[in-house]
Amino acid sequence: MPRYDYRCRACGSTFEVSRPMINASDPAPCPDGHDDTVKLLSTVAVTGTSRGGAPKPPPAAGGGCCGGGCCS
Repeated sequence: MPRYDYRCRACGSTFEVSRPMINASDPAPCPDGHDDTVKLLSTVAVTGTSRGGAPKPPPAAGGGCCGGGCCS
C-alpha cells in the first residue's frame, strides 16, 4: 500500500499516511488533531539491477570532428 507524506500547517509536523491509491487525495488530519494539512510531493526511489547487470556504454565513435564522419 502506498505511503503519502503530509505536513500540518498548524503545527508544522510532517507525517505519513498509508492508504490505497484511490484515496490519495482524501484529507489527512495530523496526529495532533489539526485538519489544515497539505500533501507533500514525494520522490520514488527505484533500486536494483537488471539480470545482465549495468547496461554497457555505447561504442566510442571513430575519429573526426563530427563523431566519426568527415566534415568539409
